[in-house]
Amino acid sequence: MPITSRLSGLRDLDPSERRSVVTRAAELDEASLDALDPEHGLGVEAADHLIENVIGIIGIPVGVATNFTIDGVDRLVPMATEEPSVVAAASNAARMTRQHGGFRTSSTGSIMIAQIQVVDAVDPEGARLRLLEARDELLAFADAQDPVLAGLGGGARDLVVRTLSTRTGVHVVAHLHVDVRDAMGANAVNTMAEALAPRIAELAGGRSLLRILSNKADQRLVRARAVFDAELLGGPDVVRDIVHASAFAEADPYRAATHNKGIMNGVTAVVLATGNDTRAVESGAHSHAARGGGYTALSHYEVGADGHLVGTLELPLAVGLVGGATRAHPAAQAAVRLLGVASSGELAATIAAVGLAQNLAALRALAAEGIQRGHMTLHARTIAASAGALGDEITRVAERIVADRRIRLEHAQDVLAELRGAR
Repeated sequence: MPITSRLSGLRDLDPSERRSVVTRAAELDEASLDALDPEHGLGVEAADHLIENVIGIIGIPVGVATNFTIDGVDRLVPMATEEPSVVAAASNAARMTRQHGGFRTSSTGSIMIAQIQVVDAVDPEGARLRLLEARDELLAFADAQDPVLAGLGGGARDLVVRTLSTRTGVHVVAHLHVDVRDAMGANAVNTMAEALAPRIAELAGGRSLLRILSNKADQRLVRARAVFDAELLGGPDVVRDIVHASAFAEADPYRAATHNKGIMNGVTAVVLATGNDTRAVESGAHSHAARGGGYTALSHYEVGADGHLVGTLELPLAVGLVGGATRAHPAAQAAVRLLGVASSGELAATIAAVGLAQNLAALRALAAEGIQRGHMTLHARTIAASAGALGDEITRVAERIVADRRIRLEHAQDVLAELRGAR
């Protein structure tokens, strides 16, 4: 039986019960997600091997987004975030796509770019052509640095050379394009760049300086598209206003910054849960938003011929399933098992779909009811817990402070004291 991401009643269970339900729904062994329990996850000793000067571990909640159908496959999506409403909003937005086939994605492949900078070249344009004449030699030398990658079907694919005018003169910059397959790719391309730098400097007649990957991964783009049901969104007026909100973000960088932050709420949560590099993905996304010289929205919304809302998103996603924390962190391994992806391309497709869903949920809240209503309802539970509420007290205190429109810690403490005094 195919896995279904449509799980009802999940919110009414406690965390251990939810984990059991999700484990069964994903057709995993009973212990497959145990690493998501702090008692069985990353310990201080293991953390000491991941970074320097370890003194402890900070916990981030991991939730499961439901209702996602991506390229015809249902997926339960792990999301690591401390922000209330993110997981619920993504799940709700995904539900609105199911009767229209869910999310469809496409990509440009898994090409990463390494840059080798050359300074002090006497004839920069001549140097550029000399490097291009040696393209085959340089690509072969790059492949020799990572025969395992080449054996997996990856490796160096192209050499692009630019001359760049800067305040310190004209630099020659070689871009090595590398297919990194299922890796994020930083180690592979950096190793190749280091090895190539002396020969490139020799051919260019200058001095090599920086040799490192670029996080502007514009050769590793992922696109997601979905049709969101007009009736479930709230009707044609809400659809119209979401399109207006989208146009606002496309035209205005002040709005675009917050619009794209909504996308990254979803994107970063999945990237973090799977042990990938959140900073690399975020810098790549924001650089893509500014690719035309001004900062704009990464997503777009239109009204389809049938009146439903069509949402699209394009962004670079340098993520992988091999190496780094994805292989070293037990919780990241558990998250990947839950997600059930078999390649970095499937992981990137999932992340893009979640980003689009998260963005749509925020736009719908803004256009239909204002962002605070849903967000603060969930935030109220955090406030209730901070006030000392336990178990069902959290729900009762949260409901009361929302009804009173006083979602503040001191009021939650007063309500809690009142509840306990009445018992």
